[in-house]
Amino acid sequence: MSFVRPAARAVLWRWREVLIGVVVAVLGLWWLAQSTGVLRYIAPAVLVGAGALIMVGFQRGRFRGTGGGVGTVQIVEGQITYYGPLTGGAVALREMTRLTLDGTQHPAHWTLEQRGLPAVHIPVNADGANALFDAFASLPGLRTEHMLSQLQTQPHSAVVIWQRPTPGLAQIAPQGRA
Repeated sequence: MSFVRPAARAVLWRWREVLIGVVVAVLGLWWLAQSTGVLRYIAPAVLVGAGALIMVGFQRGRFRGTGGGVGTVQIVEGQITYYGPLTGGAVALREMTRLTLDGTQHPAHWTLEQRGLPAVHIPVNADGANALFDAFASLPGLRTEHMLSQLQTQPHSAVVIWQRPTPGLAQIAPQGRA
């Protein structure tokens, strides 16, 4: 028997890292204000850790969806696999060439592309899609804040979130005046 409503439990679970970080920060502040021994010297490190946990938790909370979508996402050893009722597929993170958020579909879909394979379309609310945050964060050069802001604004078109630079194409730097 649970005394917490399911909707409230879902909100608490979505923001769990932030809540834990706040509790740790309060503990660190209490140690800083009340303690006189070793805890007083440990408290600043605890506060820094709590701040980092709150920051990361805020990003993860913004990424997490409500769930309840179709299909299941599984990530094993750098490979993202989507098992959907009508489609599915797998993409190796190391071989991924482009990540797009497609807002033309309802709900929005992540489109993962890999050279030589068909694109994999994953609903943002698929079961297990929350684990995609860590997978996407490992992509070199991914701008996390850009990804989160696009996810929050729910674009009405396909938006490229990340694209692997093409090797062999030299970047031409502008020439300065002599």
